[in-house]
Amino acid sequence: MPLIRERYLLIDMIASNKNVLQIINFALNFPASGNGVFGIQSLNISIPKGKTISIVGESGSGKTLTALSILKLNPNTSVISDESQIIFSGRDILKIDKRELNAIRGNEISMIFQEPLSSLNPLHTVEKQISEALILHKIKKSQDIRGTVIDLMHKVRINEPEKKLTRYPHQLSGGERQRVMIAMALANNPKLLIADEPTTALDVTVQYEILKLLKTLQRELDLTILFITHDLSIVKNFTDYVYVMQNGCLVEEGSTDSIFNEPRDAYTKRLVNARNLVGKREKRNKSLEILKLNSLSAQYEQNKLFRKKRVNKVVSNINLSINLGETIGLVGESGSGKTTIGLSILRLIKSDGSIIFMGDDLAKKSFKALKRIRKDLQIVFQDPFGSLSPRLTVEQIIEEGLIAQKIELDANSRKERVLEILKDVGLEPDQLNRYPHEFSGGQRQRIAIARAIILRPKLLVLDEPTSSLDATVQLQILNLLKKLQDKFNTSYIFISHDLRVIRYISDRVMVLNSGEIIEMDYTENIFNKPKNEYTKKLISSALLG
Repeated sequence: MPLIRERYLLIDMIASNKNVLQIINFALNFPASGNGVFGIQSLNISIPKGKTISIVGESGSGKTLTALSILKLNPNTSVISDESQIIFSGRDILKIDKRELNAIRGNEISMIFQEPLSSLNPLHTVEKQISEALILHKIKKSQDIRGTVIDLMHKVRINEPEKKLTRYPHQLSGGERQRVMIAMALANNPKLLIADEPTTALDVTVQYEILKLLKTLQRELDLTILFITHDLSIVKNFTDYVYVMQNGCLVEEGSTDSIFNEPRDAYTKRLVNARNLVGKREKRNKSLEILKLNSLSAQYEQNKLFRKKRVNKVVSNINLSINLGETIGLVGESGSGKTTIGLSILRLIKSDGSIIFMGDDLAKKSFKALKRIRKDLQIVFQDPFGSLSPRLTVEQIIEEGLIAQKIELDANSRKERVLEILKDVGLEPDQLNRYPHEFSGGQRQRIAIARAIILRPKLLVLDEPTSSLDATVQLQILNLLKKLQDKFNTSYIFISHDLRVIRYISDRVMVLNSGEIIEMDYTENIFNKPKNEYTKKLISSALLG
């Protein structure tokens, strides 16, 4: 009963508190699609002053479309219904002229977009981009701008801001770029901050810092925040009230506690359950050792004009063994060397040390000899949209390995093998002649897995295969990988910064920091009894509760 009482208290508070913004009977459709289907249907959302409200749902649910529509940034092909209202400061944003709208954008309502590297202008310095909003809204004269920009950079906890004023976005880390976006959004002390997936693809420690920063700024500036996200860990730990969307419809709303502890709608229950990944049962595998790394090191060389060659060591002295049918999880922040280890094992980059695979040292193999072994060593890359050829059909993509490895199968036998693996990964035979752009993110990842698994490899390197997927799709992919591992007895090296995923799928975990192994143990020991302070920091930042 206390949760029910708490829910109604919060609803009363929202009703009585002054709303910064109200979305009333909002509907939007895409007439050009031919069928007039609504992208969003009859949406009602209230955002009270000083609170953090979340809109959650899977990709395609209408979360971002709703957020963009608040500032009339919805696509030109979409049409908002006449009955729709978005009330802000007593005005209907949908009815005001362009001059009034521009006075609100970036001034009274600001937005942090999903991907800072693509949202920031690559040709402009940090100083110019942060100062733009101040100049545009005539808050400051251009000669007084620099001090204000530095103050904003201090406010969002950018270290040594004076040195970073003249840097460009590509010269900053992911966390710093996100902080620049926040500084731009806060430049004019907005009443409402819309944060659209502000921590997607960030390391858990950076993600935690960004979220803590937003909550601190909210208290200091009496800020109201609208969070758009599919990450339910963020929602549970950082928001007050939740709206759940599915296929453009609002299916449930309530206080954060009630949504997570007493969800009513079947879709909400599915979302919450997908988040609660249960740890993989410990499997102390004592079968055949198929891979052993001895003192593996890798470095990158940089040649600069008129300068000496500079060598950057990425990983050093890595020792690892993996057994047949076992999953090793590699975790650590960006730049820790996770992907470098995976690429070194596959001999896709140069490295030192020995890589013993099935009794042979791959480090001593010629290119020709390696090509014969490649069918036993495969990789699934992080971004399937970038790694799948847009010019090939699904059938051509999946059978490509069979042809390249000269596996003696005629056209009919190859097609049968492709259909078999397509079924294994949960895709339909009638999808064979479609192209990658015609699939969702989860489906593309299944195609990438099928391309690798069709060769029946003994070792599969999975580089962040679920990083940008919704919780429900993520769970489907993880369960698919478990099923395929049981069927083919494949070993996995699973690279991820998502500790929830690592805990779910790994038998053992290797923690990396600055190219060195910090800690390695069975999964349950890493998560329940971590020894190293860095590991403890990673786990505490991961919002696993």
